[in-house]
Amino acid sequence: MSERPKGRADRRYFIGGSDARIIMGDDEAALTRLWREKRGEAEPQDLSGNLIVQLGVVTEDLNRRWYEANSGQTLTDVQRRVFHPTLRWMAATLDGRVEASGAVFEAKFMLPWYFSEEAAAVKYMPQLQHNMWVVAARSAVLSVITGGGKWVEITAHADPLYQHLIVTAERKFWRCVESGEPPRLFGVEPPKPRIEAVRIVDMSSSNAWAEFAAVFSRTRAAHLEHEQAKAELKTLVPADAKEATGHGIRAKRSKSGAVSLDLLRVEGSDAAVQ
Repeated sequence: MSERPKGRADRRYFIGGSDARIIMGDDEAALTRLWREKRGEAEPQDLSGNLIVQLGVVTEDLNRRWYEANSGQTLTDVQRRVFHPTLRWMAATLDGRVEASGAVFEAKFMLPWYFSEEAAAVKYMPQLQHNMWVVAARSAVLSVITGGGKWVEITAHADPLYQHLIVTAERKFWRCVESGEPPRLFGVEPPKPRIEAVRIVDMSSSNAWAEFAAVFSRTRAAHLEHEQAKAELKTLVPADAKEATGHGIRAKRSKSGAVSLDLLRVEGSDAAVQ
């Protein structure tokens, strides 16, 4: 791996992690704009007036310090630009790397009403997988601070199949940059993130939770009585009986020997006993 001086202008000459999000995304206008930028036909977007982007910039250092303080890990290679050893048009500008594991570190800011662990992982998966491929890392850490004062750490693992698709899509895009042929959307869904369940959440403020909690509590005893009666009825079916009926209940034995119960038609309706 090698490094070159980094700057706004020289981003024309390589595909980075943030570019991977566009190339693997579903926004055709953004893809075309990126293609024109790489060809030098359009200036990069001026994001100095984008408040969300600027919040991400100003909280990046805080994000690193917060991660180190809460994880006990040390970050290295902060803002280091690394080029792939053989694919010279492929690079990664790292927010950092976890010193102990070599994991790629990515710091992000997200608005609270758009945030969920799964949505964050899916949104940034192309960037994480791209950066892991460039530096040959096996894992990445996505550290997210939200506008609601929440910090979340998400671990992503290298996905060789998806990384192969990223390289294929980026190679096609780069050929379009060189040839002048307009690119097309690649159309590949990112892999489903494997998110470790680590949080304890208070759902007291959720009206839906309150409604279904009340139903669960009210029907709990009846459910247990129902399950007990079902089990007892199944044991009463004679071993050589294919079907047994009585008192509005029918038991059927399958070829495998499993017994299922049904409610017989009562007052014009049928219902199955699961």
